[in-house]
Amino acid sequence: MKFGIPTMHGIIERRMLVNFHVRPDAVRPLLPAFFRPKLVNGWAMAGICLIRLKDMRPRGLPPACGLASENAAHRIAVEWDETGTTREGVFIPRRDTSSRLQAFAGGRFFPGVHHSAKFEVNEQHGAIQLEMRSRDRMTAVKVNARPASLLPTTSVFASLADASDFFARGSVGYSATENPCCCDGLELHTAFWEVEPLAVDLVESSFFDDESRFPKDAAHFDCALLMRNIPHEWRALPSIERQL
Repeated sequence: MKFGIPTMHGIIERRMLVNFHVRPDAVRPLLPAFFRPKLVNGWAMAGICLIRLKDMRPRGLPPACGLASENAAHRIAVEWDETGTTREGVFIPRRDTSSRLQAFAGGRFFPGVHHSAKFEVNEQHGAIQLEMRSRDRMTAVKVNARPASLLPTTSVFASLADASDFFARGSVGYSATENPCCCDGLELHTAFWEVEPLAVDLVESSFFDDESRFPKDAAHFDCALLMRNIPHEWRALPSIERQL
């Protein structure tokens, strides 16, 4: 699919990356055939990007023309081969948004099918309580998090710097479409990259808690990272279309 949209510009007001390390054999059936899981110390990495965007508008328009929205993207870190080069990014099997406009435009005029969802967010003294339920009742997420100084000792990453570098390289995302041979592409460009760790007191995900998708003990919470107030752009990429 080709998208003729302009580059979209705005502010990442808040972005939580809630991450799980997952057995590779549990991840592979969820990926299109042209992707393979990107591993960290033998584990695949998957998670949920919970992002609040503001002032979103075509580049060149003033912020007053922009829109705000809460969004959730379930993601799996992947690699693939392209013209003899190994590339990396994320595969996104599911996107949800509070914006009815994004839900309508996603997959039609903008890369990636977006599902309409209701978000409830409470932020106080750095702590974040977020709950999301899709209107089709297919996806639900609940996260309670607070500021931290270190990653959990159970994380597969040796340091915050290692985790930051890993996720910074996942700026290219390919979203699932109704065609299993095709994924819509979108690339995130940020003015700077800065993350801080979060301590997670509660994480519930209908996606990761589904034992038909992830057998018991296949997916484990790894860590959570927070970004705030970052100017950014979203740029559409050519879709990947390959035969199974």
